[in-house]
Amino acid sequence: MNVYAFIADGSEEVECLAVVDVLKRAKFNVTLVSINNEKLVHTSHNIDIIADTTINDINIDDADIMFLPGGGLGTENFKACERLSDMLTKHAAEDKPIAAICAAPSALGKLGLLKGRKATCYPGFEDQLTGAACLHDGVVTDGSITTARGLGYALDLGLRLVELYKSPEDAKALKAAIQYDQV
Repeated sequence: MNVYAFIADGSEEVECLAVVDVLKRAKFNVTLVSINNEKLVHTSHNIDIIADTTINDINIDDADIMFLPGGGLGTENFKACERLSDMLTKHAAEDKPIAAICAAPSALGKLGLLKGRKATCYPGFEDQLTGAACLHDGVVTDGSITTARGLGYALDLGLRLVELYKSPEDAKALKAAIQYDQV
């Protein structure tokens, strides 16, 4: 499974890297993609991350899964990126998996990708999930779109993606390996 994990200035770094870590442990091929014109990204808590590549150097057809971490400013940057919006729309039209956490589901809502679906997000962003049935669950999967509420559910989101796109057994084994005992 090829995963493009997008990151922007202002993205929530732990939401991004926790999911990326879980997916890499499950042997997914994860590429961290900066939406900037350079690989350097300045995250929400003043941590600089150097991505693997930039959005200008990828072909979305190579991705099986697209993932967007939250962070208020990062999400606004995602929404303002026309190239990313086009990629998300194309991916959704092909019914390929998309995951978003915290504020980032609002970027999907802006594009109309959540219409008729169940979804979750960070409290206060529900009105931006246009057409979605908003739930307060930690992680929600409806069809090919999986959303999560916030940082506290980042590991759960990663594990859900492993469960869905590798196997429930692999997700269970990984959960045990990382000593994640939360009920």
